[in-house]
Formats: sequence, structure tokens, C-alpha cells
Amino acid sequence: MASSCDALLAALKDCLLHSDCVLKQGNLPSECLRDHFSELPEECQSLRKATFECKRGMLDMRKRFRGNIVGSQFEFTPKPPPTSIENRTPNRPSTGPTADSSASSSSAAT
Repeated sequence: MASSCDALLAALKDCLLHSDCVLKQGNLPSECLRDHFSELPEECQSLRKATFECKRGMLDMRKRFRGNIVGSQFEFTPKPPPTSIENRTPNRPSTGPTADSSASSSSAAT
């Protein structure tokens, strides 16, 4: 496949892997696209349509001279892996000396 659609495909794969259909329901990404398309987030649905348009543009003879515009202007930045709530550590205030406490103790000493 040509490289003009690679970024769209990578973004679609990433979106599917981070969707509730895969993470919470345990379905395969291919099952989510085929059987649970209406349950996917709006981002995944629009990426699927854009991927289809990109692949279709590769076959369209009218676009051969101008190039495939649909996929060539898309830039993909992967999302960080999902973390569960149990693994997160709460933000705790630091117990060490701070600049305010050291400043107040030094002014009291003079």
C-alpha cells in the first residue's frame, strides 16, 4: 500500500485499541469495526471514513496527477497507553522543607 494512507491507518488502529469496545468489552479491533461500529467514539468513526476515502483516492484516476490529498496532510501522534485508576498514585503534598517555611524560620531567627 502507498504511504499516503499509513498515518490514517496508524491513527485508526490506535483509536480502536483505546476504545471502550476493546478495553472494557474485550472485543477484537476487527470485531469492533465490523459489528460494533455505532458504539465506537466519534473520532474512530471519522478516522474509518477518512481511511476509506484515502484508499478510494488511490484508485481514482482523476487524482493520479494531483496526488492523494486525503491522507497526505494527516499527521498522527500516538496516545499514551491507558492507565487504570488503581495504578495511579494520589497527589500528596511534599513533607520536606519548602521555600516558605525556610524563609519564615530564617526571618524569625534574626
